Amino acid sequence: MLIVRLLKRLILIAFLLLLAYQVWIFAWVLWWKYNPPHETHFMEIRLDELQEKNPQAKLQYQWVPYERISMSLKRAVVASEDDKFMDHYGFDWSGIEYALKKNQRKGKKVAGGSTITQQLAKNLFLSPSRSYARKLQEAVITVMLESLWSKHRILEVYLNVVEWGNGVFGAEAGARRQFGQSAAYLSDSQAAHLAVMLPSPRRFEKRFPVYVSEHAQSVQERMHYSSVPK
Repeated sequence: MLIVRLLKRLILIAFLLLLAYQVWIFAWVLWWKYNPPHETHFMEIRLDELQEKNPQAKLQYQWVPYERISMSLKRAVVASEDDKFMDHYGFDWSGIEYALKKNQRKGKKVAGGSTITQQLAKNLFLSPSRSYARKLQEAVITVMLESLWSKHRILEVYLNVVEWGNGVFGAEAGARRQFGQSAAYLSDSQAAHLAVMLPSPRRFEKRFPVYVSEHAQSVQERMHYSSVPK
């Protein structure tokens, strides 16, 4: 009986800790609805990695409001990453199904079905590691974001915190690193270039393979049909 009571108590403690963690995340989601994030968990991870090699290393990150980000970049990112962004509520079920089938055919992961909202949830709070527990937590945060934020806010924060190179976060830092200019003035081709970097920003920062250039051209052709928040 003592073991049973102890087990029940441990389960209760674990449940309360999990609940407290969800409340903590909910509070941050509510705060970031109105305030720019100064740092995300992904940023913390990258900064630690950089400072292992150089203790003086710093991230390149500058928040800019939605209105100061090129419409071309907004459309290019949606075309490249989540073309149903304005239509779904955080999960693109047809996209997930397609990705699963494609991965099964290839025998390895070659496609992902994550929406912009899911990617934002991961960037804000989680890590790049893959596990069922992490995916479940990502889903919970995705529901919070879609319930509390507008699509305008989701895309604004995503464009400002997503990684665009080693230690480079956000559209402004990414545009200045790649093209030496503000994110407000990106051309269609520049925006498409940045958009296709997102799956592997550190890999494509120094080397831009032919197939990626071809993908950028495809994105540029499709981006004008992308629906984005005004």
